Amino acid sequence: MKPRMAEHKILSSRVLRSSLRGVVALNLAAFAGEVGVALVIGSVSLVADSVDFLEDASINLLILVAVLWSARARARLGMGLAGIILVPSLATLAMARHQFGVQTPPSPVALALTGFGALVVNGTCAWMLARHRHAGGSLMKAAFLSARNDTVANAAIIVAGLVTAATRSAWPDLTVGAAIGLLNAGAAWEVYSAARAEQSAPSASELKSDRSGAT
Repeated sequence: MKPRMAEHKILSSRVLRSSLRGVVALNLAAFAGEVGVALVIGSVSLVADSVDFLEDASINLLILVAVLWSARARARLGMGLAGIILVPSLATLAMARHQFGVQTPPSPVALALTGFGALVVNGTCAWMLARHRHAGGSLMKAAFLSARNDTVANAAIIVAGLVTAATRSAWPDLTVGAAIGLLNAGAAWEVYSAARAEQSAPSASELKSDRSGAT
């Protein structure tokens, strides 16, 4: 490999890893913030949407460690992350059941503003991943598409906030929350499947061992 090509490959790898670390940090921060607001105002849609942030953080973390970790370690991480994602998913169901009974609408201003904040975060993550979506395999492309598609759910939350302000009803939040919850029903399985799929890709140490054996 020519020196200039090798230098470009190393630089690209560093840029990719830097982008992934930024996306993981943004998603984890957004997850914590969105869950906090959801619990304060009693919003089902925000709890459901927060699962998207946890899922995206998990997928990008898997990509980040995929090259450096062994297949067995990646599988263990994927199973652990899948289990973590189940917790807020179950919390969404519990809150939806509670809100269905009490029918108390969340604060429409907080709901709309939090939805807008989530839209900004997902838009930023999609922008950070856009230039790498064709360079990191199917998992990398999936991470980009997930961040981009999540903006639709964020827009729905903003609309739910506006409708709640006009109607003072809990149904817009419940409806959007249920819809997002259905979309997130397979989130844990998707992360688990992604980890299993990455098992087929040899790690850096495995590649080095194979090359040494070949020589």
